[in-house]
Amino acid sequence: MFLWESIAFGPIHSRRLGSSLGINVSPTDVKICSFDCIYCECGWTLEKDITATHFVSADIVIQAIEQKLQKCREDNTHIDSITFSGNGEPTLHPQFGEIIDRLIVIRDKYYPHAEITCLSNATKLQNADVRAALLKIDNPMLKLDAGLPELYTLINRPTIPITMADTVKGIRAFQGNFIMQSMFLKGEIDGVKFDNTSEENVSAWLKVLEELKPRKVVLYSLDRETPAKQLVKVYKADLEKVAARVRALGIEAQVFE
Repeated sequence: MFLWESIAFGPIHSRRLGSSLGINVSPTDVKICSFDCIYCECGWTLEKDITATHFVSADIVIQAIEQKLQKCREDNTHIDSITFSGNGEPTLHPQFGEIIDRLIVIRDKYYPHAEITCLSNATKLQNADVRAALLKIDNPMLKLDAGLPELYTLINRPTIPITMADTVKGIRAFQGNFIMQSMFLKGEIDGVKFDNTSEENVSAWLKVLEELKPRKVVLYSLDRETPAKQLVKVYKADLEKVAARVRALGIEAQVFE
């Protein structure tokens, strides 16, 4: 499995975001996340302690980002998106709101046309400060990989006390001002076979989408090594069938294989 070794990395080519400068506000030596997703490229969530002692300060984060942006500007490096991803869930950082505010200032200085994106698993949206920070950026990309609570638990394996209903409630507060990202896959985990492209799950997931009304939905499947070994990629033709049903609700959908 793979962990990012720096705070600011890339830019890398992203299937979804183009030339993306990555921002990792999680520790560089361990994955810190409120999920333990069976497909995560960073591996299993071995560290269950998500307290502030693990994180570097906002000052250090912003200094690293500004140095990287300055270097990219000097090298005439194109950047489409400045993207929070990295070794876990970005919104767990105790100074996440401050980091967002300060990043907006230096983004406007060096790359005013670059969008700010955050890939979030939506588990900290009950926190008003986290919601406010995400609403300041261009692309809050919030994860929902299932329409059925039992699949939410099986695929995402929360490491904190949170349910699918809690997650949906948190996303509802965005009033549609977000992008939903959804991973589709099938296979077996702990002896349990599953398929979140099943009609039962997709129908339930579409009902949630109809309620939340995201401005766009991004559908994708496996592209990298996964910690669980009995997983099966869903290919573009099947993803497009799901996307067509999303579009029928009047919601934009993009498929990435």
